[in-house]
Amino acid sequence: MVVTQFLQTLSSEKGYSPHTIRAYGGDLTAFLGFCFPGKPVAAITDEQLLKEIRDSETNPVRGFLMDLAKKKVTRRTISRRLSALKSFFNYLVVVGKIEVNPAQGVSAPKLPRSIPQFLTVDELFTLLDSIKTRTVVDKRNRAVFELFYSTGMRVSELSNLNVGDIDRESHLVRVRGKGNRERLVPVGDRALKAVDDYRTCIDGEFGALFLNRDAHRFSDSSIRRVLSVLVKACGLGVPVSPHTLRHSFATHMLDAGADLRGIQEILGHASLSSTQIYTHVTYARLMEVYDRAHPRR
Repeated sequence: MVVTQFLQTLSSEKGYSPHTIRAYGGDLTAFLGFCFPGKPVAAITDEQLLKEIRDSETNPVRGFLMDLAKKKVTRRTISRRLSALKSFFNYLVVVGKIEVNPAQGVSAPKLPRSIPQFLTVDELFTLLDSIKTRTVVDKRNRAVFELFYSTGMRVSELSNLNVGDIDRESHLVRVRGKGNRERLVPVGDRALKAVDDYRTCIDGEFGALFLNRDAHRFSDSSIRRVLSVLVKACGLGVPVSPHTLRHSFATHMLDAGADLRGIQEILGHASLSSTQIYTHVTYARLMEVYDRAHPRR
């Protein structure tokens, strides 16, 4: 089916993470369910789907988004589903299945600029220092999260690291980001030591940097699961996701005086506006300090 072919293209040619591909697959399944109510998705043929897109009197994308809004689906989810549809229909145009992208020109709902959640330096140190190093799995987990906080990379980027991506002499990590774009990211001594301590227990100088118990690549979903266990074990009392660690990295760097453009490069943001959200965090903290300390506020 064209949906399956599209998702395979996202993986093989676009370099999308498994997490994003799963999300896009769910979004397209929801769209098919809207277009063919009551019909099993597996029973929908390419011919039926393409006919629906070409011959529908009303724009099926707009109808789908209106239906989501009526169901009180969050604006963030609606925005992501529209993004998935735009990518899918653009793929169909490129491969010659349709002539016009029906999602083109459809605007996504405006998203509120929420301040990212992050851990304090003390909380993050508590988390990292709580990870034991008795077993190979312990050492792997310590290396994973030391490297995570040291570089601020995305969880999918961390999972995709290979042994050869770390240059110990220059203290740099080669990261493959969204769209298979590569960037070099600085890495600190503690993270490098943790990685070395782990790799001395593992055979092989090539392939995936981090491995699961079956000697396969340590997946991003497994990293999320391990992080959840570690957070509960150390008693932080707050929800922590991989993105929380990324937010914490950026916030701590800015608090220490790092340049916003430099943070943009390290995080792999295509636009500076994506990085500027962290200035709101530091400004918000600055106002808290001001309100708490100024004698004539």
